[in-house]
Amino acid sequence: MRLFGVDYRATDYVIIDLEATCWQDPTPRERKETIEIGAVRMDGETLRPYDEFATFVRPVENPELSDFCRRLTHIRQRQVDEAPLFTVALAQFVEWLGPDPVLFCSWGTFDRTQLRIDCRRHGVPFPEALSQHVDLKRAFAEWRQHKRVGLSKALTLLGMSFVGTPHRGLHDARNVARIAQVMFPELLRKGYFAFLPTHRHGAV
Repeated sequence: MRLFGVDYRATDYVIIDLEATCWQDPTPRERKETIEIGAVRMDGETLRPYDEFATFVRPVENPELSDFCRRLTHIRQRQVDEAPLFTVALAQFVEWLGPDPVLFCSWGTFDRTQLRIDCRRHGVPFPEALSQHVDLKRAFAEWRQHKRVGLSKALTLLGMSFVGTPHRGLHDARNVARIAQVMFPELLRKGYFAFLPTHRHGAV
């Protein structure tokens, strides 16, 4: 079976969740910087999560986290002060991804867009390994015939509770993976992915 032009049974899913600097007042998107990368790798055939990645990232343009950001994410200032810069964290992440193709999944498009913003900010290319993207918030809405909802609401609709700390990269990614395990088998049987557009490298 081919999914987005990729051999489904040979392709792992990598569910990625980013946390970024934020403020209580509305803030231009370009001002935000990634402060945490969390990811869960799922076997493309069994949908079993079998590997994880997590790192904090040190912001450079606004290195001091706002009170709002610390309360929302439970990330402490010391954790980002001691973290690698984005270019180093991204290189570690790409090394973890490995040479084989993967399907980049996230709850909505925030994570993909934020990753592109940070790549432009630091003058590094967007990882080729992540050129294929699936918006799982959109997939969930079409699967359930329901308006698009946040992660916690989606879990509630499935009779699940959030496990871990909300707005933490790895914890969010783990919970998205739980939803994917439930909905992917039915979506694949119904041929859902066959009519979604392919997100080519370089597209936003």
